[in-house]
Amino acid sequence: MKVILLENIKKIGSIGEIIDVKRGYARNFLIANKKALYASKENIQQVEKIKTDLSKKDNEKKVNAKKISDQINKKEFTVKKLSTENNELYGSVKPTEISKLIQEEIKIDIKPSMIQPFQEIKSIGKFKVKITLHSEVDAEITIIVASADTIQ
Repeated sequence: MKVILLENIKKIGSIGEIIDVKRGYARNFLIANKKALYASKENIQQVEKIKTDLSKKDNEKKVNAKKISDQINKKEFTVKKLSTENNELYGSVKPTEISKLIQEEIKIDIKPSMIQPFQEIKSIGKFKVKITLHSEVDAEITIIVASADTIQ
């Protein structure tokens, strides 16, 4: 299915580009989240007219993402979780939990979908987590998992 992108999307394309994607991806993600339009003649003409506005909005988003990146990049956040004697957690640390932690500590709202741990956080220790703030701006934080208590 052919769609016109309304914003830059990593590994897919840039604003105004007409791309061919699978029907489900187009309908359920790109069009549902207003990231693309169906590639009809009317939509192509409309996007050509508003391309500069879309570029300006994208640049504003990029500048905001860079500000947030400067604030959180290379920071460390500590999470206390229940663990066993051999330092394994009961459950794991999920992106929603990391998002709440950042919100509580620095008052910056980061969606859980932006958070990508390099590996699953299932034990005590230090873990690197990548945060994709914009298609061209990433930040990296460290999550330190400490033991809240051990259960025998």
